[in-house]
Amino acid sequence: MFNLVGPLFLVLWLVELGLVVWAFGDSLMHQPGAYVAAGKLTKAKWNAILGVALLFVLLALLSPTALTGIIAVIASAVYLADVRPAVREYRGGRGGGGGRMGPYGPW
Repeated sequence: MFNLVGPLFLVLWLVELGLVVWAFGDSLMHQPGAYVAAGKLTKAKWNAILGVALLFVLLALLSPTALTGIIAVIASAVYLADVRPAVREYRGGRGGGGGRMGPYGPW
């Protein structure tokens, strides 16, 4: 029988890494004022949280069953599910509509 545990942990680690990198990269892209306007933690705090989460995922490669990987995924999921949608509403630039986009463009 093949040993599937090693490749399975590697795939799970790659998914964790992708999720955390996506969340951390997205947190860097938004303006600091958008976090305050959305009523969330500041940009610096979210960058610190997600930076530590990235470190945790990198450390989880050494021990795939470590709790640090789970903590990193939870922090990234909270950012992507709660903070990211709120912050995206306050982005400026495109269309001059204050970042508010309807189904057919800015409003």
